[in-house]
Amino acid sequence: MLRAVKLVTSVALSVVVALSVVLFSGVSSPGPRKAQAATSRPNFVFILADDMRKDDLKYMPKTRSLLQDKGMSFSNAYVSDALCAPSRATIMRGQYAHNTGVWNNENPTNGGWEGYRSNGNERDNVATRLDASGYRTALIGKYFNGYENTRYVPQGWDKWFATFTFDYFDYDVNANGTIRHFGSRNGDYLTDVLRTQTRGFIGTSVAQDTPFFAYVAPIAPHTGVPAPRDEHKYDGVRAPRLPSFNERDVSDKPPWIRQLPRLSDLEKAKINDRYERRVETLQALDDLVGGVVDKLRNSGQLSNTYIMFTSDNGYHHGEHRIPSSKARPYEEDVNMPLLVRGSGVAPGSTTAKLALNTDYFPTFTDLAGVYTPSYVDGRSLLPILKGNATTWQSAILLEAHHTRYAGSTPSYYGIRSNEGRKYVEYNSGERELYNLGTDPYELRSSYKAATPPSGLATRLKALKACAGASCRSAENGR
Repeated sequence: MLRAVKLVTSVALSVVVALSVVLFSGVSSPGPRKAQAATSRPNFVFILADDMRKDDLKYMPKTRSLLQDKGMSFSNAYVSDALCAPSRATIMRGQYAHNTGVWNNENPTNGGWEGYRSNGNERDNVATRLDASGYRTALIGKYFNGYENTRYVPQGWDKWFATFTFDYFDYDVNANGTIRHFGSRNGDYLTDVLRTQTRGFIGTSVAQDTPFFAYVAPIAPHTGVPAPRDEHKYDGVRAPRLPSFNERDVSDKPPWIRQLPRLSDLEKAKINDRYERRVETLQALDDLVGGVVDKLRNSGQLSNTYIMFTSDNGYHHGEHRIPSSKARPYEEDVNMPLLVRGSGVAPGSTTAKLALNTDYFPTFTDLAGVYTPSYVDGRSLLPILKGNATTWQSAILLEAHHTRYAGSTPSYYGIRSNEGRKYVEYNSGERELYNLGTDPYELRSSYKAATPPSGLATRLKALKACAGASCRSAENGR
């Protein structure tokens, strides 16, 4: 009798163990099947601004109070390729542009939505991975340049509310495969509509007792169209006047910068006017952040949600005589705002460790307990967020193959080290070398052909051909 009892107990225990393996393998394995929801798993809200500079944060008091003061600020967060579509492809896939195959905004082979899709990136990315593991996923806002006038919804998204244009009024949206039109009333202002959609998604997910991932991508401050309530909030504000503004001596710069004339008074006035509109446009984005945090708090999910705020690329306001645009290797283009609030993140903390947009995907999967695929080039930021990072990457890759967005700037590869050294090789043969520790505004390139920085050049060679684990190895200097 005792042996029979033991036998039954043993069998029951084996069944329990087997069931546990099945349940948990759905979370940690790369398989496609949907795992059962676990309410203890953290939620994610990823907010991606469009063309926002790092120093624009000073005009967003709610964001600073709710995310910066209550979370961690990264002073050395970067994008590898400072243009909309390549940057967004990198975020979705955790890969450098030379691995996503997305180099520009429009070319159907290697640019925009068509390039992203034709390279197979929609089949496997951060959304499909989280969705397969039991997360409820949403894209709310901008997807890719070139995604327009279609009812197509990619796999991996439970809620799809994707914009087609850069219009803040009188625009269409693909709402889960249905085209919806928004007009010109105050309530149709795009950033406010995205705020409402995000709050609704959070509420529905909480009601379903399901962990969620919200990818929220407003177009602010791109094109600079403020909400009516904010149209005169910053009348007369002047664009930043960094030491590099309207740079007097550009003799150290490559020819495409040397040929630029100094800015005229009319050009300065245009820069100021555009800057005023951009700053006012950011006010509704600030309200969006406030609305999201408020909804999370009222839903009882704030302590269980990681909120990440950043931008796809920066923008020029006259630095190095460049009156506007992006897509260059200068700090105004590639150094991003990055704020993270969540469980275990010390309020008001800062870090100078390097972070890159390749790192967001593996950070989400790490926090969610989901397998990070081997194709990912980046690394999880969790050790930094938890304050226990010991060794860390010592360099990142900068790259671009989109000359039409940067005047006559040719394609380039560059490396930025944790010591603040930046070395750039253009395919025209030109080179630039800066020490950001002593020259943070990149006023004086110290490159000399007779004594090139061999150490940086060697590491750059490894980085621009890396993939997966070899990227992390090259970033570490091995």
